[in-house]
Amino acid sequence: MEDKERFGTAHFVMILLTAAFLSALAFFTVRDKPVMQTNDYTVAVERSVPAEEIVPERQPVDINTAAAADLQQLMGIGPVLAQAIVDYRAEHGPFASVEELLEVSGIGEAKLDNIRNDITLGEEDAA
Repeated sequence: MEDKERFGTAHFVMILLTAAFLSALAFFTVRDKPVMQTNDYTVAVERSVPAEEIVPERQPVDINTAAAADLQQLMGIGPVLAQAIVDYRAEHGPFASVEELLEVSGIGEAKLDNIRNDITLGEEDAA
């Protein structure tokens, strides 16, 4: 004779518990989360945070006083190029214009355009 497994009370209770667990999981996953909509996707966040807290405003780097480590914070400026800027400044004195950076070996028009908004000569601070 074949033993047939019977669908009993224990199975029914397990199905109810599973359904209750999945319902609770879905409820706690979606409740009280603001939804931010963009063009292609939706992001649910715990709370809204101002952009300034996420990405602090960067201060421009003064190329006439910055150390090599500070210059490396600029996009596309690594340790070698940062040291080249410091060496050029030590040999020729402070930069008179941002365009003078083109005289530093390794800096071309494209690299200068990439960092132009992130650098200063320090003159603006004195005024």
